[in-house]
Amino acid sequence: MALRDKSDPLAEVNLELAIEQVSRRLDMLDGRLDNMDSVITSLVERVMERPLTMEVTCPKCGQTIQINITSNTRLKG
Repeated sequence: MALRDKSDPLAEVNLELAIEQVSRRLDMLDGRLDNMDSVITSLVERVMERPLTMEVTCPKCGQTIQINITSNTRLKG
C-alpha cells in the first residue's frame, strides 16, 4: 500500500492523509462516546431520583411482566 516505496512522495502524502483520517475518526468516536456517557448518566440519575417501571412481554406465553426499579441512594460526583 502506501508504505511500499519510501522514496515516493505520493506514498508519503497518502500516509499523511491516512493518519489525518484516523485522527478525525478517533475524534468523532470520542464525541460519540461523550454523547453516550451523557445519555447514560442522565438515565441513571433519573432512575436514582424516582421509580422507573418497565413492561416486558414474554415471547412464549404473551404475559406482560412489570419491573419496578427504585432506589433511595444518591449519586455523588
